[in-house]
Amino acid sequence: MKKIVETIGFLVFIQGVGGLLYEWTGWFRLGTLVRHIDFLSDHSLFVNIVLVVTGVAVMVAADAIKN
Repeated sequence: MKKIVETIGFLVFIQGVGGLLYEWTGWFRLGTLVRHIDFLSDHSLFVNIVLVVTGVAVMVAADAIKN
């Protein structure tokens, strides 16, 4: 269970970082889901920052899970 939560946190983190790279440089556009969702695309910079923070928080919280 701990590995699954860590993997989900890592994937959320990567989505956020990829979205930020796309917002700032125009690079890495295929890996970002936020820009494909219409109601999130207007606030994509904020949403990507939230994804990065959430991904880190989930990975840190995974350490609290006991096997």
